[in-house]
Amino acid sequence: MGLTPKFEVPFRIGVGLAALGRPGYINLGREQHLGGRDEASMQAQAFQVLDAAWASGVRWFDAARSYGKAEEFLGAWLRERGIKPSEVCVSSKWGYRYNAGWRVTTDGEPHEIKDHSLAHLRSQTLETAALIGEYVDLYQIHSATLDSGVLDDEAVLAELRAIKAERGWRIGASVSSPAQADVVAKALEAGGDEKLFDALQVTYNVLEQGPHDALVRAAEAGVDIIVKEAMANGRALECAPLVAKAAELDVAPDALALAAVLAQPFRPHVLSGAVTADQLASNLGADACARRLADDPDLLAELMRACRQDGAAYWKDRGALAWN
Repeated sequence: MGLTPKFEVPFRIGVGLAALGRPGYINLGREQHLGGRDEASMQAQAFQVLDAAWASGVRWFDAARSYGKAEEFLGAWLRERGIKPSEVCVSSKWGYRYNAGWRVTTDGEPHEIKDHSLAHLRSQTLETAALIGEYVDLYQIHSATLDSGVLDDEAVLAELRAIKAERGWRIGASVSSPAQADVVAKALEAGGDEKLFDALQVTYNVLEQGPHDALVRAAEAGVDIIVKEAMANGRALECAPLVAKAAELDVAPDALALAAVLAQPFRPHVLSGAVTADQLASNLGADACARRLADDPDLLAELMRACRQDGAAYWKDRGALAWN
């Protein structure tokens, strides 16, 4: 499987722009690696990471309407570098709107606001189309949950089918919350006999392994699996068993964390949240490390057992992360 039928990405690792398109995000230690927080400085840093990714062979980039200027930065970079739509795979998302007004501290206001209504889908689709429309391969519901009701909204599902037919964009959904496995199962049922979702993007890492069995079933059903937050917003790098095993194997902890996800049987595509070229280079070391883990399933199983966190505790800790 690949993220798009027209292009087989060389790496199963792509670059996500959640931390590059806006001045505030929740990744640990991010503030140590950013330059200026004004738009020009953030765009320049995004371009540096995108250039490094392209030079390394990465051909998949993931954005969202709520990632500040991420779609704008990505579209500008693609056009300035003369990259053709046939040469790249781009995924984006609708469902949240950016609300921070280019601030890190928002005095209690949410940085992004969820709206899974039909009207919001239509307006954000036009916005994405204007910024990166010719490049989009995959268009995803952003953070589908059981509570939002989006997977039961027949008007929204019909609009997504129309987008797939009229624009040629594949359709996906990102999922969140401790109930990820249940949301994945529901998404697989959406559309009845006519499958709607081509890909599902989930949170999965050495700490949060809850949706594992659901992802195996989804992959067996022919759905592409994309993993976000594969380093748990940096928290995986504080996991003592992972750090110890990385030292034993003589690999970088971030590469091992990503490799442990890449080596899973549902064969996911995995997003790097790097904010510097050096971070990205280290992340890409996961490709070789994943092959090593796949050849040693006992080692992989040992690592996953040692690092696993209770799901409720994981999501409580994530919810406490500060924007920085």
